[in-house]
Amino acid sequence: MHRALKLSVVIPCYNEEDGVREVIQRMPPAVDEVVVVDNNCTDRTAEVARGLGAVVVAEKTPGYGAAYKAGMRAATGDVIVTLDGDGTYPPEEIPRLVDDMVERRLDFLSASRFPLTDPNAMHLTNRLGNGVLTVAAALLFFRPIRDSQSGMWVFRRAALERMRLTSDGMAFSEEIKLEALLRGLRFGEGHIPYGARIGEVKLQKWRDGWENLAFLVRKRFGAV
Repeated sequence: MHRALKLSVVIPCYNEEDGVREVIQRMPPAVDEVVVVDNNCTDRTAEVARGLGAVVVAEKTPGYGAAYKAGMRAATGDVIVTLDGDGTYPPEEIPRLVDDMVERRLDFLSASRFPLTDPNAMHLTNRLGNGVLTVAAALLFFRPIRDSQSGMWVFRRAALERMRLTSDGMAFSEEIKLEALLRGLRFGEGHIPYGARIGEVKLQKWRDGWENLAFLVRKRFGAV
C-alpha cells in the first residue's frame, strides 16, 4: 500500500527471463501485486516470475496491447503501474510517481523518458522514431504529449472503464494515452530515468513504427 492505495504492477513479457528477474527484484515494498503476462514465452519467464511471487497470466493472442489488456483485467489494485520486462523502466520510481499522481489529482500519469538521463540507453533511430510519432499524435489529435511511446504509466484502475482500447500491438502505448486525453481524464506526465535493455531487442523498428503511424491515422478518422 502507498497513500492508502493498493498498487498493482503489470509487466507484459515475451521471453524476458533475465530482465523480468531483475525488474521484480527491484520492486519497492510499496507494491502489493505484480502481474506478469506470459505472451507465448518459450523460455523460463513464467517460472522465474512465479518463483519471485508474481501472479502469472497467460495470453495467447500475440502483441504488446493484447498482453497489457490481459494483465490489466487480472490486476486488483486501486492503481495500476506498467513496466516493460527488460529493465529499461525504473521500478524504484513507482512511489514517487504515485505521489505525483495523487498530489496533482490526476487520473493518469505517463512517465516521460525525455530528456534522456543516459543518451546511450536509446539508439538514435529509436529517438527519431519516437519524435516522429509524438509529433504526429499532437498534429492529428491536437493533444501535446511529451513521450507518446512511453511504456510506463501510473493510473487509477477506475480510469479503464472510460477508455476504449482496441490495439493488440505496439500502438497500444500511444492509444492508452490518447484515450485518457480524449475521454476527459485528468492527464499528466512526469520524468523518469530510462535505462539500457537487458536481453534481446524485440522491437522491429521500421515495421512497428509504420504500424503505429498508420494506427494514429486510422484512430483519428474513426477507422478503429
